[in-house]
Amino acid sequence: MIRIREARAAIERDSLAHPLGFKGARMSAIWQAVAGLWAETGEPGVGLAAQSPLWCDRRVFLARGEERANALQFSVLREALAIARGRAFATPLELFDEVLPHAHARARALTGLPDLRPTFTLTALVALDLAAWQLYARAFKSLDEAIPPAFRAPLRHRAARIGAIPLLGYDAPLEEVRRLAAAGYPLLKIKIGADPEGDGAQEKMLRWDMQRLETIHRETGGRLPYYLDANGRYDGPDRLARLLDHARRIGAYERIVLLEEPFPEEVKVRVGGFGVRVAADESAHSIRDVEERIALGYGAIALKPAAKTFSLTLRMAAATHAAGVPCFCADLTVSPLLVDWNKSVAARLAPLPGLELPAFETNGAQH
Repeated sequence: MIRIREARAAIERDSLAHPLGFKGARMSAIWQAVAGLWAETGEPGVGLAAQSPLWCDRRVFLARGEERANALQFSVLREALAIARGRAFATPLELFDEVLPHAHARARALTGLPDLRPTFTLTALVALDLAAWQLYARAFKSLDEAIPPAFRAPLRHRAARIGAIPLLGYDAPLEEVRRLAAAGYPLLKIKIGADPEGDGAQEKMLRWDMQRLETIHRETGGRLPYYLDANGRYDGPDRLARLLDHARRIGAYERIVLLEEPFPEEVKVRVGGFGVRVAADESAHSIRDVEERIALGYGAIALKPAAKTFSLTLRMAAATHAAGVPCFCADLTVSPLLVDWNKSVAARLAPLPGLELPAFETNGAQH
């Protein structure tokens, strides 16, 4: 057993090179969190995390503003560390299970949202969880040995290379589109679901997305596959079908290999009829969510060890593997050390069907 004697946290703000637009809004900075856990033996464990309240629950971001929303998310980490202090655990999964319900209750109180999305708390816990895994892994020779046997099956693949996927946010200039298309990336991730006039109008969003996809398709010469990420912005299947019909008209439909999180998580409709592989990301907060999305026809699950904790990632990977559904690794806009951590997970996942290499979405270097 490992008993936590001390737990601390710190934060550093990193301004982005240019605003990152997604979920109908824009963020200008990343708050980088660090958590330290000290065992009774004196050994330290250190974990890093990149906060993203806009991605986690845009209601907090829009209501409180970027600075206050980040401050609230950091407060959740500090509350979680206070809960962890003095506790003992045999594996980090035990500590995660003990801390999560208390931390999420506190997060709901701090934000004033009884239905706060669990990803808000999960992202806040990433640094704590990684610090616990670092403490725990000291007893093992490798990450593979440290992973409990029940979770090893989906992480048995070994890739000497992984394909990095860059991100095109709402404001990515055409020069960047052309540069990325010529740089040898295996596919491009494109954020859709913009709010061009800030009034939440779905028809304006759809028209903007159609034009944006058409522009990108023209600038890339249609040479690259596309990974579209709506971040839950489409209100239902009819409007999404119109976007895909437009993609057919311009010759881009056949290039869409992934369509991620098209609807808000409360819109639970079957997605098997769109003809493209639909992936779940922020709607999957738990194993039950993963199973529900798979039952609705979702054909892939995004794993985010740098956004939902490594402990939950192991469980999600095991659930998708048991269902015969592929998964892939993605990050937020994270630091180089977290990119390396994500690469360690991505290299152990089998490639998505139709791709030669495991796919790994990473965009920190761009922003």
